[in-house]
Amino acid sequence: MSRVAVVTGASAGVGRAVAEELARRGDSVALLARGPAGLDGAAEAVRSLGGTPLAVPTDVSDAAAVDRAAEQVERELGEIDLWVNVASQSVFAWFWDVEPEEFAHVTAVTYLGYVYGTRAALARMRPRDRGTVVQVGSALAYRGIPLQAAYCGGKHAIQGFHDSLRAELFADRSNVRVTMVQMPALNTPQFDWVRSRLPRKARPVAPIYQPEVAARAVAWAADHPRRREYWVGASTVGTLLANAVVPGLLDRYLGRTGVASQQSKQPEDPDRRDYLFRPVDDTADHGAHGRFDSTARSSSPQTALSRHHGALAAAGGVAVAAGLAAMRGRRLR
Repeated sequence: MSRVAVVTGASAGVGRAVAEELARRGDSVALLARGPAGLDGAAEAVRSLGGTPLAVPTDVSDAAAVDRAAEQVERELGEIDLWVNVASQSVFAWFWDVEPEEFAHVTAVTYLGYVYGTRAALARMRPRDRGTVVQVGSALAYRGIPLQAAYCGGKHAIQGFHDSLRAELFADRSNVRVTMVQMPALNTPQFDWVRSRLPRKARPVAPIYQPEVAARAVAWAADHPRRREYWVGASTVGTLLANAVVPGLLDRYLGRTGVASQQSKQPEDPDRRDYLFRPVDDTADHGAHGRFDSTARSSSPQTALSRHHGALAAAGGVAVAAGLAAMRGRRLR
């Protein structure tokens, strides 16, 4: 059945890919973002893929604006079934080189934008006792890396917020579901839009995945929201497990490797525009992909396997039981 979905950060990157994936399912998709040209491109893409678009220019750091957007969506498309929080920002720099107002704005978008979006969604979903909210997270929700203190802080905050909210919904006996999808490095325009004080162009830490990998995971999570969270990409799994076991060692390892691995060989253009306080896609549509198509992966076997972790665990249990029974039979013989 088609749904009414809201996607923040929908004009480009992961948000754009999510909007397009939902459109392929025939959903009505409300597109929340700042850039008018990007929003127009996203709306056309949704329409061409079989969905019904509604572009709503919105700054997610403004709580009142997000709530007005939700009102418009329900007025024009119908009751919201799914809300996907994606919009985020970053500054690539040493922490001591990030100005307070820059850190505050990254936090307002990357963290509070999720809070405001979730609040607007729940204000409408809880009285109806149905609906799903998907928080698009990151491996960096658990593991901070150098040069992205504001972004990592925001993603960590979302994780704590998500845990608290999920527990409250259980306590409230609500049928509204919330889940979180932790992402790996992705090939999005962010790395050409981000404010940077690095000498060389910013880049994601390899391995890099295409945004469609993320979008398919979000769509799956939206269909199966009882899971607390989903991990996308083997690199995410490895990072989170290593951080759980040897976080201090990981601090030192990232201190040695994390600065160089987030910079390409090309020098940064100090005069280019960034997206921190105004959109970059105000006059041109940039789509979902960044400049790493030649090296980005289009699939993630780990992600596909994780969708069926229950069946895999059951099969493993059956295999173990069969093995124990065979061993016992041999001993009896």
